[in-house]
Amino acid sequence: MAGQDGYELLREAIVRGDLSPNSRLIEADLCESFEMSRGAVRTALVRLEQDGLVVREPNRGARVRHVSDQEAVEILEARAALEGLAAREAARRIDEDGAERLQACLNRHRELLEAGDLLAASDANAELHATLLDISGHRTAKQLIRTLKSQTVRFQFRTILIPGRAQASQAEHQAIVELVLAGRPDDAERAMREHLLAVARALAGRAPQVPPQ
Repeated sequence: MAGQDGYELLREAIVRGDLSPNSRLIEADLCESFEMSRGAVRTALVRLEQDGLVVREPNRGARVRHVSDQEAVEILEARAALEGLAAREAARRIDEDGAERLQACLNRHRELLEAGDLLAASDANAELHATLLDISGHRTAKQLIRTLKSQTVRFQFRTILIPGRAQASQAEHQAIVELVLAGRPDDAERAMREHLLAVARALAGRAPQVPPQ
């Protein structure tokens, strides 16, 4: 398997939460699990360390890096600026196909919340954000968000489990989609920023009994 493929496989396993924060990354185990050569594993781990997803320590090997609460808040604050820009561009570029995709994401998010499946609703939330990014066509924003380890934060910190956030999330997403569909770039950008900053505030003030999921 090529080194690039191995890197992508391991990266996806980390951002999906298959390899949880602080998990030890044993080269022999990774070779077997991902059908990679020892060299490919080592190359992938070096790149993942550069991405900030892996920590390698002398005489201790590698582990998945744990994101602190403060760093997670900062990532959400940075996302607010970048995804606000993406929402602005999406509102400028929206077409019939994009509108249908956004509405489908929003409907799925609402249905899952009504069914009480909060973890699946969190996945639908991520799909909605990804769809807005795709519609925006802003490649630089997409790349920067990727480097922010946004998916890792989502799996480590399930803010939708914080009391009150599920209902607020639905209302905020509804407002963002409506503004994008109406072709209101300034308002769409503002709504996206406010949404992600609200998530950051919820994470910063979360009760101690709400654990990362």
